Amino acid sequence: MSAPEPAFDARSGGRVAVWIALAVDVVLVTAFAAIGRASHDSDVWTGLWQTAWPFLAALGIGWLVTRAWRAPAAPVRTGLGVWAITVAGGMLLRWVSGQGTALAFIMVASLTLLLALVGWRLIVAIVRRVRRR
Repeated sequence: MSAPEPAFDARSGGRVAVWIALAVDVVLVTAFAAIGRASHDSDVWTGLWQTAWPFLAALGIGWLVTRAWRAPAAPVRTGLGVWAITVAGGMLLRWVSGQGTALAFIMVASLTLLLALVGWRLIVAIVRRVRRR
């Protein structure tokens, strides 16, 4: 008798796993924006939407382009694609809307979102691998 599949099994694509994965991504991108605002002595809550929306919109596009619902917790297949589109699309939307896109910000955002959007997926993959042993 085999063990039940974990909630984030990249192959299962169960609805609950998809919604949880999407929620985790949204929370992490929003936290990135909030931490960024707080680190610049900005009012976090007043301007949070202005800072977060370009990245949240790009995250949604990333989910569509990568078809993330098929393997929501896959670090490479989903995570890297969602990350790349979130960063590139978020920066493009910031630029179009007149928000800053300084090189230092692009670098920090790229690294932070890589750690967030791919990182949680890597942790899930490691936990799955350890559980199989």
